[in-house]
Formats: sequence, structure tokens, C-alpha cells
Amino acid sequence: MRFGGLLGIAAAALTAGAAKPHPDWRPLDLAETLVIETSKGRIVVEMEPTLAPKAVERVKTLAREGVYDGLLFHRVIEGFVDQTGNPNNHDGGTSTHPDLPAEFSARLPADVAMTTVVERSDGIEGFVGVVPVAGASRKEQALGSDRRPRVWGAYCDGVAGMGRQAGIDTANSEIFFMRAPARRLDHDYAVWGRVVQGLEVVRAIKVGEPPADPDKMIRVRLAADLPQTERPKLQVTDTAGPAFKARAAEAKVRLGAAFSVCDLRIEVRQP
Repeated sequence: MRFGGLLGIAAAALTAGAAKPHPDWRPLDLAETLVIETSKGRIVVEMEPTLAPKAVERVKTLAREGVYDGLLFHRVIEGFVDQTGNPNNHDGGTSTHPDLPAEFSARLPADVAMTTVVERSDGIEGFVGVVPVAGASRKEQALGSDRRPRVWGAYCDGVAGMGRQAGIDTANSEIFFMRAPARRLDHDYAVWGRVVQGLEVVRAIKVGEPPADPDKMIRVRLAADLPQTERPKLQVTDTAGPAFKARAAEAKVRLGAAFSVCDLRIEVRQP
């Protein structure tokens, strides 16, 4: 009896000492986090397989095969995009894997929540994890038998997209990172994640088509594959949390009709 009591006291002490989840922050999903060491510094991207599962799987595969290591940022346009990922360091290069089908929109499964920050008669905007999205209006969603939101990635700054050729089913290995918002790309290129740390690195990559002295991705790895000492120990804004929702409401009032999902930032901290 005394032994059982001691066990109960020890268990209670452990429970009391355990860190409670913070409602406004969450840890990175290391299995879905890409760590890119570049000649300008580190870029950390949290991927979102809900939106583009085949693109995310391809990026993981190429990272694990070492295909991305040493590749140049071969097309970089100020105020627009950093493009890389082609094994020949030019537009049109591909990996040894087949091209991917278009993944320009997705029906959110029942276990994936979306935080809506804009709702208009012709559509909604919000977040799935750290990734900004736009979607069909609630009225349009209600027309079909599948009432789950149909959404697509919104090309705000820091968003990671899958490059392609003219055909919509030609994404292969090329990836790009947004230096600034360009919503004309919405619903036309697969969104597979967003930069959560290193946006200043994205914007520091040397510009040119191609740059005279291009920067490069030195090493690209999945966070979960790295030794413990090299993994990013970060927490990111929980877009479902009360602080983020309050920030969105304030921005909506302050900016009025001009407000969009791209006006909200994902913050990061080291716990």
C-alpha cells in the first residue's frame, strides 16, 4: 500500500512538472520540415501535404537522395521569386523521377481544420497550418455533396511552390520561394509549404536570370533525418490559437476592404 502511494505521488509530480501546450504556439512537425542550408544562410520550410501530397513526397525524396545539394538559384527576380531545384541549373531540367500531376486545389479532409480570416460572397481566405489559402465561398461549397472546404495555396511572401513547364502536369523537381506576394500564381502552381524561418535569406539571394554569381542550396535535409543537435528547435504561431485570431481581427479592422490573408505573418520563437 505504501509502495503504491509512493508511485502515485511520483506520477503526480511528473504530471505537475510536464509542460502544458501553449494555445498560441506549437512545435514544428519535424517529419514535414525541410532545412535548407544556402550560401546566404538557413531557410526552414514547414511543408503541408494536405494541399499537395505528391509534391511534398517528391521534395522529401529528392532531399533524401541528395539531388538538391549544391543546386543553384538559377532564376531570381526581385520582388517576386527565387527559383531552384533543377539538376541542370536551368529552366526545364528534371530529376530521374516522372512528372507529377497537377495539385492546384484540395478538399480538406475532416481531420484538418482551416482558420478562416476573410469571408466574402465570392470566396474565403485563411490558413491551413502555416500556409495561407484561398477557397470557394461557403455558398458554393454547400452546392455539392462534399461540404468540406475546397482550397488552394495563396502565393503570399515565403510560400514554397512547385515549378513546372507549360503543361499543367509537368512539375518534377523545380521549386521556388516567394520574395513577395504574387497572387496571380494562385490555383496555377502547387503550393507545398511556407518558409517559417529565413525569409530574410530568401530575399538576400542574388538576383538575375541567371544571376552573374548565383547563390546555391548547399545542403537540403528533412529535419527528422538530422541529428538532434542540428534540428531546428522552433515553435511557430498556431493559426488556430486565440492570439492569432485576435491579430487577424485587428488587421481586418485596420486595413478594411484591402485586408487579405497575405497581411498576416507567421511568427517563430525558440522555446
